[in-house]
Amino acid sequence: MRQNRLKIVVFAVIVVALIYLLKLFFIQVIDSHYKDEAFNNAIERKIVYPYRGIIFDRNGQLLVTNTPVYDITVVPKKVKIEDTAEFCRVMTITLEEFKEKMAAAKKYSKVKPSSFITQLSNEDFARIQDKLVDYPGFEIIARSVRTYPHQSMANALGYIGEINKAQIEKYGAQNYRSGDYIGISGLESKYEPFLRGKRGVKFVMVNVRGVEKGPYSNGKYDTLSVAGKDLYSSVDLDLQKYAEYLIQNKVGSIIAIEPKTGEILTIVSSPSYDPNMLRGKDFRKNYVKLLRDPVKPLFNRPLMAMYPPGSTFKLINALIGLNDGVIDTSTTIPCNRSIVNCHGSHTHCNLFESIRVSCNPYYVGVFKKLLNRDVSPSRFKDTEIGFDHWREQVSKFGVGRTLGIDIPNEKKGQLPTNKYYDKIYGDGHWAFSTIYSLGLGQGEIGLVPIQLANLACIIANKGYYIAPHLIRGIGDRHHKLKDYTIKHNVDINPKYFDFITLAMQAVVQRGTATMARSKNIQICGKTGTAQNPHGKDNSLFIGFAPMHDPKIAICIVLENAGWGATAAAPMASLIIQKYLTGAIEDQAREDYVVKGNFIE
Repeated sequence: MRQNRLKIVVFAVIVVALIYLLKLFFIQVIDSHYKDEAFNNAIERKIVYPYRGIIFDRNGQLLVTNTPVYDITVVPKKVKIEDTAEFCRVMTITLEEFKEKMAAAKKYSKVKPSSFITQLSNEDFARIQDKLVDYPGFEIIARSVRTYPHQSMANALGYIGEINKAQIEKYGAQNYRSGDYIGISGLESKYEPFLRGKRGVKFVMVNVRGVEKGPYSNGKYDTLSVAGKDLYSSVDLDLQKYAEYLIQNKVGSIIAIEPKTGEILTIVSSPSYDPNMLRGKDFRKNYVKLLRDPVKPLFNRPLMAMYPPGSTFKLINALIGLNDGVIDTSTTIPCNRSIVNCHGSHTHCNLFESIRVSCNPYYVGVFKKLLNRDVSPSRFKDTEIGFDHWREQVSKFGVGRTLGIDIPNEKKGQLPTNKYYDKIYGDGHWAFSTIYSLGLGQGEIGLVPIQLANLACIIANKGYYIAPHLIRGIGDRHHKLKDYTIKHNVDINPKYFDFITLAMQAVVQRGTATMARSKNIQICGKTGTAQNPHGKDNSLFIGFAPMHDPKIAICIVLENAGWGATAAAPMASLIIQKYLTGAIEDQAREDYVVKGNFIE
């Protein structure tokens, strides 16, 4: 009996000892809360935020820089506030805001710092700096926010914002913590790993009131922050501003590219916004305002808007037809207006004239030759086989897929498939007569403006393109991403591009785009007037110059602006003149373009 009692006592002692050991293990090893509390009584670990890389244009002008601001973080466990109303007055927040912020901080962590008030100005910082010492648990952290010296390129540059929990999990806690900023869109997002830099840490001695008493161990354990890498853009800021000036009060896109390199010289989405709106304490309010704006200034039209390419697409069909041998430069086709309407007084065309006057029936005929080659006794099957081959050739021009520009959210446009038509009409129930509008760049096909600008580059380069991009150099050594050095060939015999180039010159000199004509520059171009189910026709122009050594390729799309010849073409010529000569030849043409107002 006595032995049983002894065993029970020994067992109880062992159990209690194990409980204490487990508790000590939990406190010292698993739960860092008590360790942190003891450590922070004398030493505080402070994050040193790096200087985010800045962005320059191709001539060294600043596009994006940094401005110092101050954030207030909070550790809920340490907070001691005797007079909440007075605290709110000092911080210029309401009691409701205080409760919301504290609730969010506690939800994140009671013992780890999180954002409380962000982006205080120098004036606000000076006002509250000395008072914050009376409120344990709150700390000021110096950091920087983006500043935009020019109200340009908002959609391309993008913006930064406070990181969320999902993004921290995705990109790693070693790189980000609650309250950090991250690139949300545009170049800020694409080049985030280069721009963000690397955080540093410093340890400081503090007294019981949290006042710093100097570095811990003479900074032996501190690590320096590493600044982010600067970006060197291909954009010409002066040209960008001029393009934005011309497209004011209009809806659409302007993209100009250096054909040989794929470097974007200007990229305009209109309407746009002042990039400084999406920075500072008013970020959320301004973002909601922009999001609700009916003209959609946040919508990046050069990469995301999809349009029927209209007559600009005839150039692709002409090149494929020549390369496949279904037409040659002397092929003549009647202008049969019973099939589709046309303009002008011509009755028939050869290939050169079909481009110069933009003959619609000619390209219905070309498209028929491309699709129907009598490879099957069934006209439906014959069309399907021809269509699949045609589609494969068209896709090599970057149609129906993304080009890989260095900005997020690029759309691939629409290039219909065999299965798409089978779903609509049924397998074996559609033929050339069902889809002939594709030959005119209408119907079920849609291109985004960057693809049209790339088409101009392909013709200027006689058969290849380099993926369009905005950054030509990263860091001190001006490193360029490998993707933007690769040539993509479209598998068309280069000799055919010489013929197309001559025809495009004739379009400007004595064809549908005479309003793009220049006295001193040989401009090659093609207009497009694309049907628009939402209003007036869209006005399009693609082209390049000079003719024999192209330095600039351009695409302009203006929504609801009517004829490509009267709206997009003159605007393109002004931008080409401005870039190549630094001046314009015709002030009356500029006045005409600027006065155009197509926002309904």
